[in-house]
Amino acid sequence: MNNMNDEELLNRIAHNIKIERVIKSLTQAQLAELVGVHEKYIGVIEAGKQNVTLKTLNKIANSLNIDVSKLFELRT
Repeated sequence: MNNMNDEELLNRIAHNIKIERVIKSLTQAQLAELVGVHEKYIGVIEAGKQNVTLKTLNKIANSLNIDVSKLFELRT
């Protein structure tokens, strides 16, 4: 099994959030409004610089209409 460090996990989640947001044609501001957070917070999350809570990850996934597990997948 491949173990990843915290930074790799944050970057994977950040990448997947951005991919899903772009697929859904949402701006960071629009996603932030759906999630109930500030636009800059979404930017920090997408930059992989924020250790986001599971509660917030679930809100993001729900706002993107995806299962939260999709945010943890290895995608290119």
